[in-house]
Amino acid sequence: MIRALIVDDEPHAREELQALLAETGAIEVVGASANALEGIKAINTLRPEVLFLDIHMPVINGFEMLAMVNQKFMPHVVFTTAYDEYSLKAFEEKTLDYLLKPVEPARLAKTIAKLRELLRSGPAPVYDVDPINRIPCLVGQRVRLVCLQEVEYVATGVAGTQVFTAEDGLYTEITLKVLEERAGLLRCHKQYLVNMECIREIVFLTNGAAEIHTLSGKKIPVSRRYLKYLKQRLLL
Repeated sequence: MIRALIVDDEPHAREELQALLAETGAIEVVGASANALEGIKAINTLRPEVLFLDIHMPVINGFEMLAMVNQKFMPHVVFTTAYDEYSLKAFEEKTLDYLLKPVEPARLAKTIAKLRELLRSGPAPVYDVDPINRIPCLVGQRVRLVCLQEVEYVATGVAGTQVFTAEDGLYTEITLKVLEERAGLLRCHKQYLVNMECIREIVFLTNGAAEIHTLSGKKIPVSRRYLKYLKQRLLL
């Protein structure tokens, strides 16, 4: 059985696709998420082999979500859409396939055949994605999109990945690795990324490490491992 995750903001669409996939006898649906943030968390924890991803979702669309997935856990992606204008872009992104809603069983069967072939002998999926300009963070029952200009630094710990602005600390499902690679944030410690535009000063410590002071007065550790790299990036 092929492990699949569905991400679609419409409950009826999720249920309909889940039923169609069950009827094929080839797919095990391990999860169904209502938005991109839930979807990213599900990919990180459930590790599906294929993602059936709705393109037209509020707040964060399917293309934006794809840019937020850790390449290490990237599944094969099948876009689902009711909008023909997105079809060409789906192929430009080099996804496995796309399905027009309402999904027809015969068309789905062709997609599953492609998927089986790729899982048997094809390479791991790699997709061309855009840079991340906004970081989705969960605030109660809402998703807040934090623009990169607002971010001072990002840290990870036991509770998860936290995005710090001058005023707030907000949790996100996006990993440090993804934010380092696609949001342009600078690694200064194995558990910290910093926005270079928010560095006020760097204080060098006697143990060979350092400490960054941000514009709002927060202090961020710089490990000896990353200090040389930090100096190079800042032309010090």
